[in-house]
Amino acid sequence: MTHAPALLVIDMQNALAAIAHRSAETVSVIAGLRARARAAGIPVITVQHHGGGLEPGTDGWRIVPELAPGGADPVVAKTSADSFLDTELAATLDALGTTELLVTGFATEICVDTTARQALSRRYDLVLVADGHTTSVREEADGPYAAPDASVAHHNEIFRHLDFPGRSIRVLAAADVDFRPPARGVTPG
Repeated sequence: MTHAPALLVIDMQNALAAIAHRSAETVSVIAGLRARARAAGIPVITVQHHGGGLEPGTDGWRIVPELAPGGADPVVAKTSADSFLDTELAATLDALGTTELLVTGFATEICVDTTARQALSRRYDLVLVADGHTTSVREEADGPYAAPDASVAHHNEIFRHLDFPGRSIRVLAAADVDFRPPARGVTPG
């Protein structure tokens, strides 16, 4: 089977970027990776959440300007944390012949995690872009959630140790992504 990666940009919408930890840095990392993907002929798919205060046509619902999809970029609407559930994502990936997903976006422990695990269950190889996902700012330092940096680091480490037979799972900084096929039998991170 031919190696065919696609870059997935999840929920990088104005209202969510406004509450995101290290928002500007994450947007910049994703924008740089997206430019490199396009230059390499790698498809870029934007996932856009609908509902829960993100109503189509509103400013908060729109994708941040730096990551606005180009005319040829597929945009997938979703209504849950799972970018595959009741969406056109699987059909879009099938039409593109995708074998590996590079996952970026918001929020680390919700939509990014859920979509990445679903991708593995659906037999895609996975690259979790270590510096290309973020979570919300935490108002309470002693609250029940992990601090944002800890949450991102925790998920990166968990994905470095996941084992899905027959799947390659890599956790790479955006600068280390080269779009080449993963080494089989190895789960580098």
